[in-house]
Amino acid sequence: MFTVAPFAAGCAPPEDGMDAPQPPPAQTEAQAEAEAAAAAHHEVLAANYEKSEHMVAMRDGIELYTLVYEPRDRSREYPILLFRTPYSIGPYEPGEYRNPLGPSTEFDRSGYIFAFQDVRGQFRSEGEFEVIRAPAAEPRGPTDTDEITDNWDTIEWLLANVDNHNGRVGQWGISYPGWQTVMGMVDAHPALVAASPQASPSDMFIGDDWHHNGAFRIMYAFSWLSGNARRRDGPTDTRGARFDYGTPSGYDFFLNAGSAIAVDELYFHGDVPAWRDFIEHPNYDEFWQRQNALRYLDDVRPATLNVAGWFDTEDFYGPMSIYRTVEAENPGLENTLVVGPWLHGGWRRMDGDFLGCIAFDTKTSLHFQREFQYPFFEYHLKNEGRWDATEANVFLTGTNEWRAYDAWPPAGVTPVSLYLGPDGTLGFEPPTRTADSAAGSAGDAAADSHADSYVSDPANPVPFSAEERTTLGHLWKVEDQRFASERPDVLVYQSEPLEEDLTIAGPIGAEIFVSTTGTDSDWIVKLIDVYPDDAPPSANCDVPMGGYQMHLAGEIMRGRFRNDLENPEPMLPGEVTRIEIDLRDRFHTFKAGHRLMVHVQSSWFPAYDRNPQTFVDTYTASPGDYQAATQTVYRSPEHPSRVILGVLPR
Repeated sequence: MFTVAPFAAGCAPPEDGMDAPQPPPAQTEAQAEAEAAAAAHHEVLAANYEKSEHMVAMRDGIELYTLVYEPRDRSREYPILLFRTPYSIGPYEPGEYRNPLGPSTEFDRSGYIFAFQDVRGQFRSEGEFEVIRAPAAEPRGPTDTDEITDNWDTIEWLLANVDNHNGRVGQWGISYPGWQTVMGMVDAHPALVAASPQASPSDMFIGDDWHHNGAFRIMYAFSWLSGNARRRDGPTDTRGARFDYGTPSGYDFFLNAGSAIAVDELYFHGDVPAWRDFIEHPNYDEFWQRQNALRYLDDVRPATLNVAGWFDTEDFYGPMSIYRTVEAENPGLENTLVVGPWLHGGWRRMDGDFLGCIAFDTKTSLHFQREFQYPFFEYHLKNEGRWDATEANVFLTGTNEWRAYDAWPPAGVTPVSLYLGPDGTLGFEPPTRTADSAAGSAGDAAADSHADSYVSDPANPVPFSAEERTTLGHLWKVEDQRFASERPDVLVYQSEPLEEDLTIAGPIGAEIFVSTTGTDSDWIVKLIDVYPDDAPPSANCDVPMGGYQMHLAGEIMRGRFRNDLENPEPMLPGEVTRIEIDLRDRFHTFKAGHRLMVHVQSSWFPAYDRNPQTFVDTYTASPGDYQAATQTVYRSPEHPSRVILGVLPR
């Protein structure tokens, strides 16, 4: 019934308030072609779909603004595809259409009823917006609301007020709309039969947008909240103005601003309630625990398609933990995982054939859209087409190929330790005791030759990126790390060139033994793929690829939370302390001739706020609280610091 012009994936509009990555100059012509295709597609949408606007009442009387696009052909019934977002469902003008309407243009061609909703308190909807609003306490009263009930009430209204539907509803979303999808899966409306949460956060203190292991992601939180979470006077269709940093350097901006409370006093003036929540809840208390989506996933009924990007800087912990929790708590439920080589939401708005300097050889986003996302909804909402995907469908970086497994991580993965060694070496053999270091190990641990030290100075923190920028961006997770390797406050360990390919799959763990002269410290471990000196140049950037240090995985642990996120405790100066860090999952082949590298450092700024290195509240720290500290990392038989990889047999 529909005749739809081709539409390039790279033109899909961002749906989550993210910074759009800038294409290299070589893509200018392709961008022009995509824009022309989008214009043609808009004309077809207007010819084939009718747009209507509605105020949909929730059970407490608050009305949420909803746009519905219905096929003009009423000769058959269609499923409803729901999308709820805090980022505006515009365009609001009667003659303007979202483009595309579906997750990809295949849905527009096939025919769906598309429903979009501004969530409570955002844009044209009534009510008050609460960032990651926790589910209401059980049992709910008849007028108690949360995102779960708003989802239910919206679906109920659509079924009762929209014609020509077939009684089935699907829901999808990326990032915050992905979290809305997860909330829809909790106590799901019976008509919701298929859900695809994509890059959804699950826990904002442990591993998603606001914090990782208690370390505050100040740069991203500032940019997101300043643009999306200020108090408002009432419904509007206008986006807030972008914050003017007054400098191109986010590093300088946040260094000069100071701690979170100083930022609030300087720039927010109490106008961003969520920022005050961070200050008032510095530990993993009930405020954060109630927001944890994983607590509510024990009775999921819709078939689920989980989507994640290996290089997502915002929400990678979320989708992987949601997949694992749904799998564990709902035996027998169809629960599929797709992970590709993408940045945050890249599978919707980029072709996925490269990221930064790193090439992936094929258009991985188009593969996902056509082989997984579209067939999933067609099958479950229309009983059309084939849907026989295996449980885990994952892209292997390094060799650049899709693999399918019955579970994730795949069977047969063997844990292998990669040990920090003397003189910056890295190897698979554990450390041994030498005679000249025996005395040191029996006495002063810091004098042991099986240890390396550096000075961490909060006045000169290690930058997270070599790029000068005010927002976090999306490419630092694959960025060349040579800028960091050159710093004296970054410990660098490197293996010999590999004689054969080494493929890792599943979680990566770090176990390091450390001490500090302070009473608190951050500990960051990064795993890096070092290219051989004769690596060919990249077609996607002008960075020399010979010796390129590709950031593959990295994570932070705030020392005070090393034993308990709820009850922080100081580190004891000079005491050897075991720190465990989950570097999250990866699926990657280190090719023969490449080297493995590990970085250990104590700041990653301003991706994460500075640790004062004194045991004070980091959110309310004053300038005098920030103190330099000497950090020591041990690599002795008694204290064998290592990275644990899951190695897949050849």
